Amino acid sequence: MRVKGQDVKKIMVTGGAGFIGSNFIRHIHKHFPDIELVNYDKLTYAGNLENLAGIEGGYVFVQGDIQDADRVATAMAGVDVVVNFAAETHVDRSIHDPGDFILTDVYGVFVLLEAMKKNGQVKLFVHVSTDEVYGSIADGFFNENSPLNPSSPYAASKAGGDRLAYAYFKTFDLPVLIARPANNYGPYQYPEKLIPFFITRALQDQTLPLYGDGSNCRDWLYVEDTVRGILALVEKGEPGQAYNLGAGQECSNNDVTRQILRHLGKPESLIRAVADRKGHDFRYALDWGKMRGLGWQPQTGFTEGLSRTVEWYLGHRDWWRKLIEKQNFQSHLRKNYE
Repeated sequence: MRVKGQDVKKIMVTGGAGFIGSNFIRHIHKHFPDIELVNYDKLTYAGNLENLAGIEGGYVFVQGDIQDADRVATAMAGVDVVVNFAAETHVDRSIHDPGDFILTDVYGVFVLLEAMKKNGQVKLFVHVSTDEVYGSIADGFFNENSPLNPSSPYAASKAGGDRLAYAYFKTFDLPVLIARPANNYGPYQYPEKLIPFFITRALQDQTLPLYGDGSNCRDWLYVEDTVRGILALVEKGEPGQAYNLGAGQECSNNDVTRQILRHLGKPESLIRAVADRKGHDFRYALDWGKMRGLGWQPQTGFTEGLSRTVEWYLGHRDWWRKLIEKQNFQSHLRKNYE
């Protein structure tokens, strides 16, 4: 792997104990074993070192908050590439308690960028944003020049970090680029997001609380495809640019829910309509032509990816049971769904 014609020897992954971050680390460790990895993670409720079981050699874990400037600077020493996955990401939680989202997703990005500026040796900073920064679109697709119009406190906080990353490219000439992936799913996703939430509840024969009429539509991107997309950006992306990572696999929440139940052989009577979420975006859809221009495209269709995901949760019951037994997760569910 090379950046600016130079070999990448060391990568700092923030939020590497989370869902996409841990999949990214696993991929690098398997396919680029000579690259050193620094996993910098606060280990909030969604950070889980069990996601990285078996990762040894050329790998260091540093527990720390991206708001901690001194600790970030120390961890960044000698790093060639920073990939920032660290974020508060759950929309429902942002509605009930937006403060943590602003601090992590905006101020935390500021701390990372300042550390990079002072470091002077980092060759590339990849900021992982989200398609939710665009807001909802009834028809057509958002491209990277579409206005940002976030609807939730989560999406607004991600838009703030997204634009701050660009500002540090523009103002300080730092090599920063931005990835905006569609809805991710796959192994190791914390069971509060729709797909793992419904899988784990269906496995326990619990009701599946579906917002509104279930017609809200998302483009679903399998996590391995996201990882490959970010690696394509490390090697071929242009600093100062944003890149949409889409899948072209739109599916309503209704259809996703029913597919999960069919995979598990569970009845549709488990579905229970609940009041819609505040500010609920109807549809996300991305034009990802820029990524195709870099030679990337998703390889996993939604049917195949969902089947793999269901099988993973079936085979890792101890992993998710530990998580759903934690009080903060259960109390959150009671507040929103029970």
